[in-house]
Formats: sequence, C-alpha cells, structure tokens
Amino acid sequence: MLSLLIISSVIGFVLGYFLAQQLVFRKRKTALKDIEDKLEENKKIAEKILVEAREKSLAIIEESKKERERVLEDVLEREKRVSQREEIMDERELALIEKEKFMNEKIKDIESKKIELEAREKFIEETIQKISGFSKEEALRILFDKVEKESESEILAKITKLKQKEKESLEEEAKKYIIETIPRYVRSVVSEITTTTVSLPNEEMKGRIIGKEGRNIKHFESLTGVEIVIDETPDVVLLSSFDPIRREIARLALEKLIKDGRINPANIEEKVEEAKSEVEKIIEEAGKNASFEIGLFDLPSEIMILMGRTKFRYSYGQNVLQHSIEVATFARMMAEELGLDPYIAKKAGFLHDIGKAVTHELEGNHLEIGIRILERFNIENDVILAMRSHHETYPFANSYAYLVLAADAISAHRLGARRETTEIYLQRLQDLEKIASSFEGVEKTYAFAGGREVRVFVKSEIVSDLQIYKLAKEIAGKIEKELRYPGEIKVVVIRENRAVEYAK
Repeated sequence: MLSLLIISSVIGFVLGYFLAQQLVFRKRKTALKDIEDKLEENKKIAEKILVEAREKSLAIIEESKKERERVLEDVLEREKRVSQREEIMDERELALIEKEKFMNEKIKDIESKKIELEAREKFIEETIQKISGFSKEEALRILFDKVEKESESEILAKITKLKQKEKESLEEEAKKYIIETIPRYVRSVVSEITTTTVSLPNEEMKGRIIGKEGRNIKHFESLTGVEIVIDETPDVVLLSSFDPIRREIARLALEKLIKDGRINPANIEEKVEEAKSEVEKIIEEAGKNASFEIGLFDLPSEIMILMGRTKFRYSYGQNVLQHSIEVATFARMMAEELGLDPYIAKKAGFLHDIGKAVTHELEGNHLEIGIRILERFNIENDVILAMRSHHETYPFANSYAYLVLAADAISAHRLGARRETTEIYLQRLQDLEKIASSFEGVEKTYAFAGGREVRVFVKSEIVSDLQIYKLAKEIAGKIEKELRYPGEIKVVVIRENRAVEYAK
C-alpha cells in the first residue's frame, strides 16, 4: 500500500513537472513570437525613418547647393561693383592730381604777380612821395582830415539825431516807471550827526561826571571810545564820535549813571555793559522790524542782525538802514510795474549795502564784503547778481540789477536825502570847475545844480562840433578818476559862434 502511494506520488510529481515544463515552453514560444513581431515592426519603422531622413538630407543638400550658388553670385556681383568703384576712384584721383598741379601753377603765377604788383605799388608810392613831397602817413592824415571836415556836419547831424532819439525813448520809458513808483512811497529823511546831546538835572552833575582829577570822564571815554564835551552850555553835555553805535552806547550808559546818581569807575563799567546789551537788542530788533516791514520773513538771523547795525550807519548823511528799506521798496514797485518777481527785487534792494555794516571790521570795500556775506549765508544767486552791480563795478547779469541801480539812485537823490558840509560842497564845486578847465580849448566852466552838473563852454575856433563829444567823455573820465562823490555828475560841453556888430 505504501509503495503504491509512493509510486502515485512520483508519477504525480513527474506529471506535474512535465505539465509545468510544457506550460513554460508554450509561454516562451509565445514571448519569442511577440518579440519577433515587435522586432519586425521596429525594423519597418526604422526603414521608414531612414527613408524619410534620406529624403530630408537630399532636400537640405539641394537647398544648400542653391544657397551656395546664390551667395556666390552675390559675392561676384559685389566684387564687380567694388572693382567698378575702384576704377572710378582711380579716375577721380588722377583728376585731383591734375587739378592740384593746375592750382599749384596758378598759385605760383599769382604769387609772382603779387610780388610784381607790390614792386609797382612801391615804385608808384615812392614816385608820388617824390613828386608831392609828402610821406604816405602825411598824405593819409591830410586825406582823412579833409574827409572828416567835409563830412563833419553830416556825421554830427546823424550822431545828434541818433543820440536824441535814443535818449528820448529811454527817458520816456524810464519816466513812466519812476512816476508810477515815487509817488507811492513816503518816508521822512534823517541826516547824519556826529554828536549827541545829553541833558543834565543840574550843573553840579558836570563835576561828578568829570570826577576827581578827571578820573570818571577818562574812564568813561576809554570804555566807550566816545569823547564827552563839557562846555559852558547849561545843563547839557555833548557826546562826540563818528561811530553812531559807540555814541548810542555812551548815551544810554551816561543817562543810566545820571539816573543812578553814583558815578564812579566801577559803576561806569557796569552801566556801559548794560548799555551794550541794550544796543545789541536794539540792533537785533531794528533788523527784524526792517525785514518784516518790507515782507522778508526768511532771512537768517545773522543777516537781520547785520542789517540792524546799519541803523547806526550813515552814508553821505543818509541813514543806511532807512536807505536800504527805500531801495527795497522802490525796486519792488518797479518790478511789479515791469512784471518781474518783486521778491527778488526787494531782497536784492534791501541787502545791497549790507557790507557797510562791517566795513570797519573787514578788509575790502563794502560791495565785496557784502557779496562774501551773502554767499556765506547761501542767499539766492539772483539776489547776489542783482545787488553787486549797484555801483556798476560788475556787469549787469540780470534784469533785477538795473532795478537795484535805479532804486539806489532814486533813494540817494531824493530831496534832502543826503547832505554835505558847506566846505565839502564848495570844494567839490571848485574841483569840478578846475578839472573841466584843465582841457585845451575850454573857455569857461560852471558847476551848478548842487554839483550834479558842470557846463563847459569851449572856444569854437579850437574845438569843432565833432570834438565836443570826445571832450565831454574825457572830462567825465577825469572826474570819475580824481573825485569822490555820491550819485552821478552830468557833463555838458557847449560850443557856439557869436557874431556881434554895432549899428552907428
């Protein structure tokens, strides 16, 4: 039984193995067939791709051949054109060489003719000089003198007509704006003084001011730099100084001492220091008030303090701060009439004399000092360009420069704006007449209109109508060089012929 079972198991195992092998064989056969089918299919696809690639290659090769032929044709065409251009350039170069050769020959010919002509001219000139007895320079002078004399009346008429026309046009235009401006401004005029009067409660106070052996007065004068003048005038003393700031400090200090009653060196020092502080505040307040009065609210505080100091400065008797306010106002009004920016005009007018606030402290004239101050505080360039030309030492760089110049002249020439001592006034008139009389041909000179005009009468037989213009310019130039004066001086040269006969 057991053996049967074993035999059955072996047979079953063998049959199973055989069936499994058959199954594997069939699967392998099927797989091989699938692989052969796919290989066949891939072979067909590869052959198709190869055919297509071959066709595309042939097409590309054909296109490349065509492109090569086209490029070759283009290169040949270009070479042909370059060759033609080279031929043309060669022809032109030959033509230019021929022209250059021709021009060189012409130049040589002209130079030889020029030398020949110069020789002939020299021969003719020498011959004429021998015949006439005059040199070339003498002949030219005689000729020019003759032409000038013959044309003098015509030239004079044209000059007079042109100058008169220009003058009338400019004066008419200027009057229009000035007439619109001046009546709109009203301000009192303050003249410069060099002394200040201080009232005393009694005569006994003079002795206390002087002090024992002059101790008080000497100490006061050394601290303030101001001279105290004590004379026989009752109940007053005079403070004398050319510096108005020092004089103001001395006045305040002396009034404080008089009010206090205790006058001694220690108290004098205390009151002088108090007065200095008060004057500094006055200066600062004056600068602010002046700036705000004309509507300038953006000025640096340092600039306003400097302008405040001009409250105590004078120029030809005219207060500088008041003058600056006037110039600013006049410049603004004229700018409004002309359609310009009134802000720039009034700012330039207000600051045009700022250099006078520190003239005694820095080297240089007030104009150069003023320019440096404004540049240091970054004031607008247009303002600096406008203010620097008010003495015509710089060219007029913008329209506002003319306004500042005109406003400065208007303020300075207003009636009573400036004054001089009688001695200075008379001396200036004498100097004017002396300068004008120093020229040849001058017969009489008269200075009048407050020294603003000098009239010069010339001898008609010596000075011609044409020469009077030259003479007027020379006299004006000499006055500018030798005299110092405010404003401008008009020079009028007059030439006239008088025929006098008596009926008997």
